[in-house]
This record gives sequence, C-alpha cells and structure tokens, in this order.
Amino acid sequence: MMRILVINPNSTASMTAQIGESARRAAFPGTVVEARNPRGTPASIEGHADGALAVPAMLDLIRVGEAQGFDAYVIACFDDPGLAAAREVARGPVIGICQAGIQVADTVSSRFSIVTTLPRSVPIIEDLVASYGAVARCRNVRAVNMPVLALEQEPERCELRLLHEIKAARDHDGAEAVLLGCSGMSELCERLQAQTGIPVIDGVRAAVKLAEALVGGQYLTSKIGAYGFPRDKYLTAV
Repeated sequence: MMRILVINPNSTASMTAQIGESARRAAFPGTVVEARNPRGTPASIEGHADGALAVPAMLDLIRVGEAQGFDAYVIACFDDPGLAAAREVARGPVIGICQAGIQVADTVSSRFSIVTTLPRSVPIIEDLVASYGAVARCRNVRAVNMPVLALEQEPERCELRLLHEIKAARDHDGAEAVLLGCSGMSELCERLQAQTGIPVIDGVRAAVKLAEALVGGQYLTSKIGAYGFPRDKYLTAV
C-alpha cells in the first residue's frame, strides 16, 4: 500500500481539507493520501517571508511522516517553499506542485501560461519557471489580483476572474494549456477546463500522480551530495 503525505505549508485547515479532497480524487484506489498542515505558520503564503516562516514547521511534519512510514510527500504551495530542504529530510520523493505542474504542462502542450492569485506572486513564479528550465515554453504568468484566502471567502468572484484570465491566456498568449498557480484553486480545475475548452492543470493532482509514478518505480531521493541527510548539530541558544 502506497502512502503519500500532502502538506499544505500554511495553517488554514479548511484549505488543507480541500487540497486533501483534490489529492484523493487524483490518486489510484490503492493509494492512501493524508493531508496535513502545520500550526503557527502564516494563514496563507503570499511572498518569500511567508514561505520562509512556514518551512521549519513543514520540515517537522516530514520528519513525523518519515517516522510513520510515508512513501512520498507533496508540498501543496505553488511557491514550492523549502523544496530542497524537504528533500534532504525525506528518503522518498518530495514533489512541489509548481514543478510537477510545469512538467505536466510541458508534456501535454508546447506553450502554456500560469494563472495565480496576487501580482506580487508573478515574479516569484517567473523565477521558478526559469529554475525549472521552462522559460521558452511559458508564455505568461497572470494574476487574478485576489488574495489566497479569497478563494474561500469570495469563491464566485474568484472563479469569474480565473475564467477571464484563462480565456485571455488561450486567446492572447497563445497558450495551449493553463496551469493554476495556487493549491487553493484545485477544486475548480475540471469546471474551468469545461468552460474554456483548454487543458487546465492543477499542480496538486499533477504532484500526486508524479509521486505515485516515482514510488511505483522505486525511486528514492538521492542521498549523495546536495540532498544528503542534514548533519546532526546542536542549535546554539541566543
């Protein structure tokens, strides 16, 4: 039995529940998916500082997951915060939803755009696209100009703005697929695809399927070099 731990690095439990439902719908029947979030982290991750604050508690959840025997981990935040650090801590694969979504978009289309929440997230995502080697195929990173928590607080308004930006990506960017740039958008994926006629990719689903493939292929995180387990050290009191 394969076990995947999906971690929402922010502390909003209702969003974690929604992400978990999306992840379980994507998984094969024999895969057990659990979704967890840390406590004491920002309610949403909207920038580098939020991401940095969330990473230590996220790593603690992965350590717990290692003790409990999970086979793989999904970091369900589109900024992929702490991804390299998480891979140091885990034996099995650790998948960031941005990287997974880009890999899927790059496979099923020759050109794609990304639609995220706030404009401040655009340069962060552009840098991630560059780091994953997809600049030539990513036509645009668009924003609906609404905060992450508005996906729960104003769902109808958010969906309308997403619909508008996806159509613009299709009609003006020349995108052949659109990647949703926030895990909180995952439950809208199928509906948005049906309304626009363009492949709409949810990073949560992409990451779960990639995790299943890697675990099924018995691929583990290399512990030679950069992703080696952290060396034991005493923390110095301030």
